[in-house]
Amino acid sequence: MREVSLSGSPRESVGTKDATAVRNSGRIPCVIYGSGSQTHFTVVQLEMERLVFTPHVSIVNLEVGGKKSKALIQQIQFHPVTDKIQHVDFLELNDKKKVKVEIPVVLTGRSVGVMAGGKLQQVFRKVKVQALPGDLPDNLTIDITNMNVGDFIRVKELSTDKVQILNAPNAVVVSVKMARGVVEAAPAAGAAPAAAKPAAAAKPAAKK
Repeated sequence: MREVSLSGSPRESVGTKDATAVRNSGRIPCVIYGSGSQTHFTVVQLEMERLVFTPHVSIVNLEVGGKKSKALIQQIQFHPVTDKIQHVDFLELNDKKKVKVEIPVVLTGRSVGVMAGGKLQQVFRKVKVQALPGDLPDNLTIDITNMNVGDFIRVKELSTDKVQILNAPNAVVVSVKMARGVVEAAPAAGAAPAAAKPAAAAKPAAKK
């Protein structure tokens, strides 16, 4: 999984009044936990937005008051009206302890069914996985090239090596549905029509 660096400043006071003052100064209140104790700190708002408002999921190399740690964003609180980031929780990582995180699902290739007029439906933009920090991929890549009208791929059909997908096994991740006027590619002479089935197995993207 890709890694990014982020610097924070220790936060001496904790409370609603102090949090408001922090936000008014252009910073975001944060907390990191997971190693037995919590550390409250603040991060420049612009830097946090660059980390949050992206399709990527990253391991954060965090430095607060001279202390360095690796972490994942665990929870984000947004303002109900403005959608501005209000608070961010980080989970400190342990190389020997598995973590749960949502990673993006990336589709590659051009579906033969879609080119014939079918409609591609991606049900899951992200899937929840569990793995050791060093085994976390950037994303889960699915090649849809061979998917025809009526084909689908379920969670249980994905190949994930050292990564365990926690979503329901029978849940459909992506499918190609019939659209008005679609004409499926004719099967080879003498061949029986194939039943709906998943395309080639998907694999997690190589970690970086």
